[in-house]
Amino acid sequence: MQAITRKLGHQSLKHHSPAISSFKSLYPLSDDHYYGYLTPRYASNLATGGAGPLIRKGTGGRSSVSGIVATVFGATGFLGRYVVQQLAKMGSQVLVPFRGSEDSPRHLKLMGDLGQIVPMKYNPRDENSVKAVMAKANVVINLIGRDYETRNYSFDEVNLHMAEQLAMIAKEHGGIMRFIQVSSLGASPASSSRLLRAKAAGEEAVTRELPEATIMRPAVMIGTEDRILNPWAFFAKKYGFLPLIGGGSTKIQPVFVADVASAIVSSLKDNGTSMGKVYELGGPDIYTMHDLAELMFDMIREWPRYVNVPFPIAKAIASPREFLLNKVPTPMPVPTIFNLDAIKAFATDNIVSKDALTFEDLGLAPHKVKGYPVEFLIQYRKGGPNYGSTVSEKMSPESYP
Repeated sequence: MQAITRKLGHQSLKHHSPAISSFKSLYPLSDDHYYGYLTPRYASNLATGGAGPLIRKGTGGRSSVSGIVATVFGATGFLGRYVVQQLAKMGSQVLVPFRGSEDSPRHLKLMGDLGQIVPMKYNPRDENSVKAVMAKANVVINLIGRDYETRNYSFDEVNLHMAEQLAMIAKEHGGIMRFIQVSSLGASPASSSRLLRAKAAGEEAVTRELPEATIMRPAVMIGTEDRILNPWAFFAKKYGFLPLIGGGSTKIQPVFVADVASAIVSSLKDNGTSMGKVYELGGPDIYTMHDLAELMFDMIREWPRYVNVPFPIAKAIASPREFLLNKVPTPMPVPTIFNLDAIKAFATDNIVSKDALTFEDLGLAPHKVKGYPVEFLIQYRKGGPNYGSTVSEKMSPESYP
């Protein structure tokens, strides 16, 4: 009797039962490669350009069904929470891999409807663990990255090898329709920054495995949990001045973090036109580091006081951490203002290239940084909340891989 039942079940799968058909309409995988009894799990490459819109269902609200099942690596970090929020807002199911405490993804679960945000414990060094969190997805977004090294994770491992591993697994998966790799503006093999060299190598590794992957290169991101204005404001309130490295003459193009998240989600809504392309995401205005510091002082209502620190001296101040990183048995403090690699990166201007694809090519207009994107700095004004504990919580490395 069991043999007959199994045989009938196999025949129903061969003829695509109504349940299978409804599943395929909900998660729009290709006709030849979907998760079924007779089809190998890893059977095809990423869908090619012109495959049509990924989003085919739902009305756009959080209780609708967009058709997207996205695994967002790095979702517990700074940019990740904004990407998860925007995906969940339009009815997508978001799988959130995390490696730290069970509390790490807790704040994300409130962003979507019941059961739409699914935290999944994983080990980024275990290939089977990575495959498990990608098994049900049709979209993969890689936000993994860090701007400093630890004894356990180097720039190359985090920004290159992990990205390459995700691309290889997505290629074997057979059902991943879109892969988005988030890099950094200024990523180049010729950069003096090891981080930017690793980011460039990560881009190359991803596109080698998945030529149709979309690469996003955001500029310095500004927002409530950012890692530039928060450390500046904290330092200025605590010590009454701000070290201005290199005189603050370096030009940057800061961008509101929610705009970067919008660009990522917008690329999923097109008809495949963003596949295989690189986008440089900068804000509408170019600032010098000094101009941005002036904006910060204006928001926290403190008189601007600076100490000019030439680049060679700043590098000398930041170097001991890098020298002792793998030579002492205890963890080293997280670098904030005096981050050696960031100092090297900001030694040259970091703005959007003249002929690059930008927000406009995605149909978006980024916010000006002056205004709402920096209003979170109000908390540092006198009489406000305990800015010290707030910053230490935001700067915690718990969210980083």
